[in-house]
Amino acid sequence: MDDLDRQLLSLLRADARAPASALAASLKVSRGTVQNRIDRMLARGTIQGFTIRARPDLEAQRVRAMMCIDIEGERTGAVLKALRGFAEVTSVHSTNGRWDLIAELDTDSLDHFSRTLDAIRLIEGIASTETNLLLRSFLV
Repeated sequence: MDDLDRQLLSLLRADARAPASALAASLKVSRGTVQNRIDRMLARGTIQGFTIRARPDLEAQRVRAMMCIDIEGERTGAVLKALRGFAEVTSVHSTNGRWDLIAELDTDSLDHFSRTLDAIRLIEGIASTETNLLLRSFLV
């Protein structure tokens, strides 16, 4: 990936439906160059898909959180496998510092959220967790 690819990805993150001609004009390259680079990034798996962002207030009742997870010993693989079994876990990230993993959670109620936390904490290999509710999100 070069700077042009990174700029193209940035534009696509802002508007994945932008026409190739508009992207080309913003990048000062030809439409064919933009289309070829998108095709190449799709083929390589750099771009794994396209999605939408809905207005945050449309789902104001949802309970979203970040769960920091400390793993005992060499059990990361087993913990990741178990986390993949939870529909409420929308993504998992490895990190450095105090926590080994950070899981993003999304539930439809506080009761569902509480039950999800209880179930995740029972996964063998999880030593401790700390969870923070996401109160408000901002577009960047």
